[in-house]
Amino acid sequence: MKRPSAKTSVLERAEMIMKVRCGLMTASDAATELGVSRKTYYKWEQRGLAALLAGVGDHKAGRPKKPPRESALEKRLAASQAEIERLERTIKLKEVAAEINLVAVSNRTKKK
Repeated sequence: MKRPSAKTSVLERAEMIMKVRCGLMTASDAATELGVSRKTYYKWEQRGLAALLAGVGDHKAGRPKKPPRESALEKRLAASQAEIERLERTIKLKEVAAEINLVAVSNRTKKK
């Protein structure tokens, strides 16, 4: 049995699998020609036939849907809401500071 080489192409493997499945050669002959054990040949055959079945199955037409962008939008919304709350607190503090300043000025003018 020859050693498997990187030169064994996918097409060669597929050709051997088809020849075996059509009865043109045995699995042992295919394994020998590919340079692998029968166990490895059968593993390749099983994966190849599974891929064939998956490929010819019914699929939804069209492109797959893009993942929703809601998470990015939700993050932006939350950040905007936090900024609005911060600005509202700042405005309230300025209003309180202005009132304190007015009271202080009013008290100074009353004392004079």
